[in-house]
Amino acid sequence: MKIAIASDHGGLRLREEIKSLMDEMNIPYEDFGCECETSVDYPDYALPVAEKVANGEFDRGILICGTGIGMSISANKVKGIRCALVHDTFSAKATREHNNSNMLAMGERVIGPGLAREIAKIWLATEFEGGRHENRVNKITEFENKL
Repeated sequence: MKIAIASDHGGLRLREEIKSLMDEMNIPYEDFGCECETSVDYPDYALPVAEKVANGEFDRGILICGTGIGMSISANKVKGIRCALVHDTFSAKATREHNNSNMLAMGERVIGPGLAREIAKIWLATEFEGGRHENRVNKITEFENKL
């Protein structure tokens, strides 16, 4: 598994925490920025990462901004992306098991580093259950392919 990760200025510190976690878990990743604390536009980071996940360059992606909302909205505009905005461990597990999310969004101003690490760890380690959930995910894909 290879992960693409990015943040805007509001997610710098949390991004470093998640990179440290992936180092500990021996999960390869590529960091797509940003590298500044001055205001940047979150779509400039979310969209390229989502495109890289959608086209198969990366298996999954992680996006972080102040709330996670802007990043998740942006990523979900890319065909083939199922980006889940997650701020609790139950949702982190459920979105992988039931929704086969391929991107995770979190908000640095919403959760602390300890919880963010636990969410990312669960999300990275959890597999898609398939079965009845696969039919539901396929319906989303079918609708998306009609657009």
